[in-house]
Amino acid sequence: MSRFSGVIAMAGICLVPLLVSAQPRGFNYDESKVPSFELPRSLLTNGGELVDSARQWQRVRRPEIMTLFEDEMYGRTPASATVDRFELISSQVGALDGTAVRKQIRAHFTKQDDGPGMDILIYLPPSRRPAPIFLGLNFSGNHTVNADPAIRLTDSWVREKDNRATERDRGWKSSRWAIDSMLERGYGLATIYYGDIDPDFHDEFKNGVHALNYRQGQQMPDPDQWGSIGAWAWGLSRALDYCETDRDIDHNKVAVMGHSRLGKTSLWAGAQDERFALVISNNSGCGGAALSRRRFGETVERINTSFPHWFCGNFKKYNGKEDQLPLDQHMLIALMAPRPVYVASAVGDSWADPRGEFLSCLHAVDVYRLLGRPGLGTEKMPRENSSVGETLGYHVRAGKHDVTEYDWQRYMDFADKHFR
Repeated sequence: MSRFSGVIAMAGICLVPLLVSAQPRGFNYDESKVPSFELPRSLLTNGGELVDSARQWQRVRRPEIMTLFEDEMYGRTPASATVDRFELISSQVGALDGTAVRKQIRAHFTKQDDGPGMDILIYLPPSRRPAPIFLGLNFSGNHTVNADPAIRLTDSWVREKDNRATERDRGWKSSRWAIDSMLERGYGLATIYYGDIDPDFHDEFKNGVHALNYRQGQQMPDPDQWGSIGAWAWGLSRALDYCETDRDIDHNKVAVMGHSRLGKTSLWAGAQDERFALVISNNSGCGGAALSRRRFGETVERINTSFPHWFCGNFKKYNGKEDQLPLDQHMLIALMAPRPVYVASAVGDSWADPRGEFLSCLHAVDVYRLLGRPGLGTEKMPRENSSVGETLGYHVRAGKHDVTEYDWQRYMDFADKHFR
């Protein structure tokens, strides 16, 4: 195995200044204090055999790595978890001042019309059918991604005041979605409120989709069963199921995208579901694209303590023991190979460890090369506001933990390259 230290691992990589003033105190933001560590090798089987063919990767090593992530980190999805049916709630040509076709779909989790489910909001360019789309979860409700008064308010729990969606919230997160730019460039958007699938607080999994899939007498997921990230990823795959039924959507050109905890989710969804043609992680950090062993910014113990519902129970065994993990996040990115993956960081987001996110991409390159695909095309971390990459893409932009127009323009450039 290759051995790294905080300095040696960065050899040849451009140093990018990181702003730490807004980051939680008591955590490491000093590159010289990154501990020495060894990364598990993606191309070495559990039995110690070197993987040297695409066939061996697909049949032996990839399933081994998937099992590790299922058992030790994200948890297994119960086979019983299904969507009962999809219902077209509304469809309008000429939405958004004539620039879009808007559809709203209800995915019913049970046979009851008024039972639990998730609403899929879709905007499509009117002149391109079937359209490639970006698919992603949102944090506050579909009605917050655009001020469009026709978007249904969610009935699910929301984090805002009184935990109920209101008219005053319409469009307040629109800056994160660049819908106009997508439509202008010929892309559609499909988005779902993640709280429709599972509310983002530790309720001991009594609400959301988990409770619908317990065995008789079961009260909590088993230690190796899905947490909230696993459930949210399941919801993304079910939305892709819908896309396969809609003739206006090119279901072979669906890019799954997520920001922050939902960037962790998009990576896990893309690893599990090979139908996603392109996978995008925006500022996903610990438990997403960043290497856990670096212990830079957010750590495994902090994330499991602050958000005990995100991962499976077994992941807590590694609190403060990152070196004992049989996996690291470069292996998660490798699971997407040979499909394209784009990872984005922000200079002002030290908590998410931009350098660790870049290194995960760099150390996934060996799998892409094995499968005959170019990776990053460089071993140097790019400078601020510049992007690199071939089948693996990466940029680090100015600013903070957020999704910006700059990010979306790079994602569309990357999609142009791979979807044309």
